[in-house]
Amino acid sequence: MRQLTIFFFIIMIVVLPSCKFLREKGLIGRKADTMAVWQARHDSIRVADSIRKVQNRLRAIENAKLDSINKIDKERTEWESKYKYNIICGSFITPEYARKYSASLSQKGYKTRIMKLEGTKFEMVSAEAFDNFRNAAKRLKQFQDTVSTDAWIYIYKR
Repeated sequence: MRQLTIFFFIIMIVVLPSCKFLREKGLIGRKADTMAVWQARHDSIRVADSIRKVQNRLRAIENAKLDSINKIDKERTEWESKYKYNIICGSFITPEYARKYSASLSQKGYKTRIMKLEGTKFEMVSAEAFDNFRNAAKRLKQFQDTVSTDAWIYIYKR
């Protein structure tokens, strides 16, 4: 019986310390470090919360950007529907040239607007806009005599 107890004791010494489950639960050897586990969990929660906050900020920025684009499109559509007839004094492929020409006409007192010609790379500089053709044609004649002989009327067809 004594041999059996010694044999059983030797087997326990060899088998139990190698049991991963028992070591993790703290039944044999070192107990689990609960503070380290708590701190690791807390860190992962903090990181997840930070990621969620950044995602919310990015979503808010994207929504603001979409809102401003929609607002600009709405304003452009309203302007195009109200002012169908535009006196165009220049058409440029290079956007910088269009901006410079628009600025020079603005300094002369005209309410310029740069319009992108759909389906092309051209940007047109409108010096004035009108809601009816008769007024636009009258003003075009004056504009050609005083400012630019190459001016023409562009009509929105939307």
